[in-house]
Amino acid sequence: MAANSYKTIRTASQDEYIVKKSRFIGHIKPVTTAEEALEFIAQVNKKHWDATHNVYAYILRDSGIKRYSDDGEPQGSAGMPVLDVICKNGLDGAAVVVTRYFGGILLGTGGLVRAYSSAASAAIADAGIITYEEVVVLKMRCSYTDHARVQNEFAKFGIEVEDTEFASDVLLTMTAPTATVENFKVKMRDLTGGRSIPEEIGRKLAPPRKLF
Repeated sequence: MAANSYKTIRTASQDEYIVKKSRFIGHIKPVTTAEEALEFIAQVNKKHWDATHNVYAYILRDSGIKRYSDDGEPQGSAGMPVLDVICKNGLDGAAVVVTRYFGGILLGTGGLVRAYSSAASAAIADAGIITYEEVVVLKMRCSYTDHARVQNEFAKFGIEVEDTEFASDVLLTMTAPTATVENFKVKMRDLTGGRSIPEEIGRKLAPPRKLF
């Protein structure tokens, strides 16, 4: 992924995969810090304290940290395959825990790799993948008279209002997709007769916006 975009999962989720009577439950959650990842892993361990194994892997976007644990399974048969699934999906900022309840039939190393990979893949598919892209942060002042009119245009340009301050006039802090920001500026200028022109104050990453 380019530096101005990244992929992660849309929401926390879980799914199951059963093979030869062993039950594999894939849990997944978006995370931004190691503390969040470890807390999630601890929660799954607490919930499934009676499981045979709770294997995990996670990747943190900002730090580039990658961690995994086989949790007692043969080395390379569990945690690394889960991490590989995260990487092959191009995900950042995601933690996966695969819980196993042993069904009494040995799967062998190859079988374990396939089972843990399948459980992780199922959890990712259920959670959905979303791409965060760069957006422009804007500030704009407008009169109370213009406020309602300019708001009616926001959805057309994918504008998200992050903060509104009401004083002698209205101060809006917004984000706009890079593809629409210039047209949005022109629209605001034309709509308000040049009284309100959005000012760019920075950029950040955000999920995609729907346009009318």
